[in-house]
Amino acid sequence: MRTLSLLLLALLAVAPLPAAKNDLKITFVDVEGGQATLLVTPSGQSLLIDAGWPTSSGRDSDRIIAAAKKLGLNKIDYLLVTHYHLDHVGGVPELAAKFPIGTLIDHGANTETNRGAKELEAGFQKVLASGAKRLTVKPGDTLPFKDIHVEVITARGERITKPLKGGGQKNPLCAQETRKADDTTENGRSIGVLITYGKFRFVDLGDLTWNKELDIACPDHMIGPVDLYLTTHHGFDASGPAAIVHGLHPRVAVMNNGAKKGGSPSVWKIVSASPGLEDLWQVHFSIAGAKEANVPEARIANLEEKCQGANIEVEAAKNRTMTVTNTRNGAKKVYKPL
Repeated sequence: MRTLSLLLLALLAVAPLPAAKNDLKITFVDVEGGQATLLVTPSGQSLLIDAGWPTSSGRDSDRIIAAAKKLGLNKIDYLLVTHYHLDHVGGVPELAAKFPIGTLIDHGANTETNRGAKELEAGFQKVLASGAKRLTVKPGDTLPFKDIHVEVITARGERITKPLKGGGQKNPLCAQETRKADDTTENGRSIGVLITYGKFRFVDLGDLTWNKELDIACPDHMIGPVDLYLTTHHGFDASGPAAIVHGLHPRVAVMNNGAKKGGSPSVWKIVSASPGLEDLWQVHFSIAGAKEANVPEARIANLEEKCQGANIEVEAAKNRTMTVTNTRNGAKKVYKPL
């Protein structure tokens, strides 16, 4: 009996502790190089940032719904569409047909004319006609959440004109940066947000491109240090200059790449070299990165190009403690503030 009791105590000692009820939960849902980030606040409000691709199989909507149900949701309160590209907004109509959406957040009317633009607009309007509300935002706006603070940094090609609380630092890296050709696509019109929960800060800039990022990083960094950074534009080298990334000074970064989409080795190196970074996690193994520009397999959610769709999950506390989990293998690490 004594032996059994000791065994039970030993098992309890190594068993993972359940997530605190007052943690902010973030799931980076694998939508094959698209983008879908689901947040659930301690009070149960939900925010989905983008919805992946339109698929005949229902792949992306099913993965998002599975992540939502795992977090105890039966609807999405707010779905923020960063910009009108198919890998971000194409899955919205399909998701809305299966799972209730309360409010769609966008930067205004669709200005993209590339592949699928007309079909995309028709699907978007269908969702609104089904009863979802619409909220169009601009830089400086805050979203209506109870226990998190969501600030709009960029939208429709515009940006905030004053630093956010925690930002405003002179940026010495600006002198070494070179601007690229201006991007005139929807990428540069992405909605970018800073999400604050207590002292915890998480930034998602959508697919914002190089020059637009420099505009909010130089000469002063408008955002300042964050705890969690989702790589901009899937980790493509059309985005992610050191001036923005290193100025964010993230403790943890997540690369939202696909096997053949994003994950550019040059961006991987910039993120990996960011001062103070404890770890980079990846949604996919990057084929372009090979052995030199991929993190250890334990921190990669999906190793194969054709995969089942494992996710990266984050539980964040007000004191900036983060627990990051790879759902493929259960690998977990706790990051405590210094």
